[in-house]
Amino acid sequence: MADKTHQSALVIIPPKDVWEPIQSVRREHDKQFKRWMPHITLLYPFFPKPKFTEAAGRLAPVGWEVAPFEVTLKTFDTFRHGKGSFSVWLRPEPQDAVIALQTALWRAVPALSDTRSFSGGFTPHLSVGQVQGRGAKDALLKRLQATWEPLTFTVSAVSFISRGKPPNDTFQVDKRIVLEG
Repeated sequence: MADKTHQSALVIIPPKDVWEPIQSVRREHDKQFKRWMPHITLLYPFFPKPKFTEAAGRLAPVGWEVAPFEVTLKTFDTFRHGKGSFSVWLRPEPQDAVIALQTALWRAVPALSDTRSFSGGFTPHLSVGQVQGRGAKDALLKRLQATWEPLTFTVSAVSFISRGKPPNDTFQVDKRIVLEG
């Protein structure tokens, strides 16, 4: 079951009642606003949609063991890409809880290690946009942080999401694993 695709992911999706402040930032700064719902990526690329039932069987025990937990989106940060390009994101805190959940999921399906393969390992984040240039990045972070009201929500499930090929390439939730602890 080592097949994986960029057409699907395993993610944390905040409850819709906290989306609007996130979406307000994303509408202005995220070129992928229409493709993705607000989310924290756990495993990506993920198994193809036809393998979701089998994947759920392997990942369900994680849901039985991990209890729901609260996270707060309080601080903006960036990842630097080549030539002065930056991804802007919100840091879920406490990070340790998200990292522990991601680690447990990855251990159930170790072939899906892409989100752990960066030099700093897995970095929990909720992407909100992109920006070009260090000066623009610094100004944007300062502006966003000055007006941001921290959002707290309970992580009570992980979602299997998938998309079709263009023009039907908006991610949809196909399956969920509830965290029960």
